[in-house]
Amino acid sequence: MKTARELGLIVEGAMAPGPENAITDVPGVAVGHRSLRAEGIHTGVTAIVPHPGDIFRRKPRAAVEVINGFGKSAGLMQVAELGTIETPILLTNTFGVAACTEALIRRAIAANPAIGRKTSTVNGLVFECNDGSISDIQAMAVTPADACAALDDARTGEVEQGAVGAGSGMTAFGFKAGIGTASRRLRIAKRDFTLGTLVLANFGAAGDLILPDGRRPDPRRPASPERGSVIVVMATDLPLGDRQLQRVAKRGGAGLARLGAFWGNGSGDICLCFTTADPVDHEPASPITAQDRLSDAFIDTAFRAAAETTQEAVLNALCMAPATPGRNGRPYPALADWLQENPLQ
Repeated sequence: MKTARELGLIVEGAMAPGPENAITDVPGVAVGHRSLRAEGIHTGVTAIVPHPGDIFRRKPRAAVEVINGFGKSAGLMQVAELGTIETPILLTNTFGVAACTEALIRRAIAANPAIGRKTSTVNGLVFECNDGSISDIQAMAVTPADACAALDDARTGEVEQGAVGAGSGMTAFGFKAGIGTASRRLRIAKRDFTLGTLVLANFGAAGDLILPDGRRPDPRRPASPERGSVIVVMATDLPLGDRQLQRVAKRGGAGLARLGAFWGNGSGDICLCFTTADPVDHEPASPITAQDRLSDAFIDTAFRAAAETTQEAVLNALCMAPATPGRNGRPYPALADWLQENPLQ
């Protein structure tokens, strides 16, 4: 399969992508997948690891923006309150949240036996979308072992996209979709930074998709209410405070809107943004700590990168996913096939 850029879908903007055009272009960030395939099962887990150290003890600063809250994710309330994350981030199907949360808690305890006894508990962070249109979600196929396998698979560099990991059974705008990613290089005050985004795309009504060139692909599926979801995870090495991180996360909504999304009543649309700069120590050496922070006068660069990477990441999720039959036997076509059959005139 080919990426959106390779298929001629270029998101307008003056910002250049990183070397892999992926969230892993942010130094230290790694991604892993566990894909489950069996009779009636087309699901999995995707892991995003913010840095290679102990995340509980060196907590990345983060913020969450809930665009439309029809969802069953775990851990969002504490992120919103404290502005940090304490575990890797797992993506899965709706009924896999409990298994993934258990895996995160057990791994954190194994690395830090004082958790819950001599120190605080740990906030496992799991996001979900409903892949029941393709996979039998009632089978509850995702286990803690699958979550651990995705974490063990996490690596830097190229990210596998499309119908893989948590994206295995996801659809968007009537097409097969899944995992997508993109990045942008940022030049601010003669310093180089990166912002990368990974999405779990499972949203958008059939016929609503708008491509960067203005075309509106028809998946030849009957119209239905917007009841999907999308998870947007952004990573950056920009030094941002948690208020600024939430403002950047919010711009993921701009990228979704460019695609034709309107965030329907039954859609769970959530954006998380974290920075690898200035992590928070679980046991600070001093009661007062210093933090670098970008001046708000320069934050528009990050806003633009957030919108562009979200839009392109969703397009990559669509372009990299092959046609797949739904549980009722009706196929979810591949956007790549539609593009080949309907070349730009």
